[in-house]
Amino acid sequence: MEVAEVAARAAGENFPVGSILFPRRLRPHVRALYCYARLVDELGDAYDGDRLAALDELAGEVELLFTGRPTWPVLRNVQPTVREFDLPREPFDRLIDANRMDQTVSEYESWDDLKWYCVHSADPCGRLVLGVLRRLDDPELVAASDSVCTGLQLVNFLQDVPRDLELGRIYLPAEDRRSFGDPPLDRANGALTALLRFEAERAAGLLAAADVLREGIGGRLGRAVALFGRGGLAALDSLEAAGWDLFTQRPRPSRARLAREAALTLVR
Repeated sequence: MEVAEVAARAAGENFPVGSILFPRRLRPHVRALYCYARLVDELGDAYDGDRLAALDELAGEVELLFTGRPTWPVLRNVQPTVREFDLPREPFDRLIDANRMDQTVSEYESWDDLKWYCVHSADPCGRLVLGVLRRLDDPELVAASDSVCTGLQLVNFLQDVPRDLELGRIYLPAEDRRSFGDPPLDRANGALTALLRFEAERAAGLLAAADVLREGIGGRLGRAVALFGRGGLAALDSLEAAGWDLFTQRPRPSRARLAREAALTLVR
C-alpha cells in the first residue's frame, strides 16, 4: 500500500469514544484531529514500506499544514481546525517523533524513559483537544490532560503486550520487569500478572486526573473530556475480569459498558 493510500484511508476514520458528547460544532474538529493521530500510527505501525521515509513525508505535509497547502486528505481536513483555533505545531510534530522512536527503540529501561515516550505519543492528543476547547493557556488543565493521556497509553500497553511483542517492542519498563523476576511476556504466568497489576495501579493513578479536567472545564464539556479517563478505568476493570489473560483475546470493555459510562457521564 502506498503512503497516499494510507493517508486516504485514515481520513475516513470513525469518531473516537466520547466525541459524540462534544457539542455538534466541535465534533468535526475532534474527528479531524483523531484522523491525524490515526494516520501517524498507521505509518509507524502498519505501513509495509520504509516507515521512517513515510514519516518524513508526513513531516513535510505538517510543514505545509502550517505554511501552505498540504496535499494529503487528512492534513487538508485538519487545516481549518488548526487555523480556527490557532493550534500549535508542536503536538503534531511530537506524534511523528514518537513513531520515529518506535522504529529504533525496542524497549525502555525505566518508568521515566517510558514516560518520555508518552510525552510524544500520548500527551499531544489531549493538548490538541484542549486547544479546540481554547484551554491550552491553563497549566493545571494541561498537566491533568497529560496525566490522563499517559494513563490511557499505559492501559493500551497492558492490553497489547502480545501485539507489541510481535512488532518487536516492549512497553513494560525493564526495571519493573526485573522487580517481578523478569517474567516471560509471551504466555500467561503469575509473575506477569503481578507485574501487570502493578502497572495498572500506576495507570489508574494517572487517570484520576480526569476529575481535575471535569471540574476545571465544567459543564457537559468537562464531563465529555472526563469520559476518556472513565473509559481507561473501564478497560482496567476488563483486564482484571479476564484474569489478566492477554493471550486468549484482547480484554477490553464492551460497547454496552462504554455506552453505560457515557450515559452516566451525561446524567451526572
